[in-house]
Amino acid sequence: MARAAGPLLIDHRITKDDSAIWNPSVERDVLLAATLGQLGLALWEGGGSKLGDTAWRGIDSEVIGAAATEALKHVFTRERPSETSDPNRFFAGGSNHSFPSGEAAEAASLVTPYLVAYGGQHPALYALTALPLYVGIARIKAQAHWQSDVLAGWAVGGAAGWYASRRDSPFLLQIMPHGIQVGWKKKF
Repeated sequence: MARAAGPLLIDHRITKDDSAIWNPSVERDVLLAATLGQLGLALWEGGGSKLGDTAWRGIDSEVIGAAATEALKHVFTRERPSETSDPNRFFAGGSNHSFPSGEAAEAASLVTPYLVAYGGQHPALYALTALPLYVGIARIKAQAHWQSDVLAGWAVGGAAGWYASRRDSPFLLQIMPHGIQVGWKKKF
């Protein structure tokens, strides 16, 4: 194995494995299911309950995390491990968008608002961190991201989730006329 390099001296290419659960389409399907589940929960609960409010904050968090990672990808233009064996290939230009991992950020941004809202009372919810862990490992095994890309993605997603959790109210509820205080659950 080559010597580790990159900004944190931890990046190295590993043997590609995109089979079974590590397949990028499986990993993306898991993220899509979690996102759709969160959207369904937000619409079901509305913004009037703590769970509904947390779900709306989770949606805010995903949007913030996606915008931040997309902007950072265009700044850093890092080459992916599938394209080079040199993890120091930042600012390569073009369509090189390895840093930070958007999927890792999405997974972290999905779970962080729930951990902030409920983690203290229900420590078992910290098991939700299995989602970002799984996504990060899958991205590295598929040679789509370097290790530091995933760590940066987790940091961006976690920061987005923390920020969305600390706002006075979810942004999406603020821009809706009269907010969405009542969801389908209470409408009938």
